Amino acid sequence: MDYEAGRSRQAGRLSGMRKSTENKGGEEGEGNVSAPRARRRGRPPRDHSAPSTPDRILAEATDLFARHGADGVSMRDIATRVGIDVSSVHHHFPSKASLYDACFARVFELEQATLTPPVRAFLAAVRSEPAGDVVGAMHDLVDAFVDFLDEHPQTTFLWLRRWLDPSLHLSLDEAYSLPIYGEIERALLDAATRGLVVEPTPHITVRSLVWAAHGHVTALSARGGDAVTADRERREFRAYAHRFVDRLYATPGGGGSTG
Repeated sequence: MDYEAGRSRQAGRLSGMRKSTENKGGEEGEGNVSAPRARRRGRPPRDHSAPSTPDRILAEATDLFARHGADGVSMRDIATRVGIDVSSVHHHFPSKASLYDACFARVFELEQATLTPPVRAFLAAVRSEPAGDVVGAMHDLVDAFVDFLDEHPQTTFLWLRRWLDPSLHLSLDEAYSLPIYGEIERALLDAATRGLVVEPTPHITVRSLVWAAHGHVTALSARGGDAVTADRERREFRAYAHRFVDRLYATPGGGGSTG
């Protein structure tokens, strides 16, 4: 059955039912005008502040995929976690593949919202006349990325599970990681071309920083609930990341700026 046609017919039936109910109510009212009409009990008003069903599915699916990988999670597992029937999950996401993709899209959207301002600032520093503080902008970008992963650690484990088999789900990289990383790589290449930094392999630099940050999140997870050790890990990794950037880009024209 065509979905839109089915909805149209259902709307027609509901409209007819409403008219029928109204007519009956009018006939009953003619016999006793003063009799108050009984108030029909309907559904409780929807709480618009609560997450929608698709959002709840995405949140729980992201957590499960991050913990167990795509092959270790079923649609029924996700339905059980959300507290709905598996048919409801299929209604919003027809297949596990589409839900898996949607989880990465959701994470990518959050990452874009966080990284777009520092990426733009970095691009402006590289391409402005005269050039801005390229190394300082790189420090800010590293801080923003580490902050994002600290706040959304599921991102790390979602990607690590995906990368366990590099040959699978390559479209996820093309859609949800390469756009951001590729833009940074091109900006570094522009900076090198203009003599602002020495950078013969920007793709390796970006990959190294990304993997180091994901390793940092993994180390934090291994610390469990030890807050003191976790705080030390955060400080030490951030200091390492800034040393890494400074030692790469302190010459010839980038200066040096420890964040």
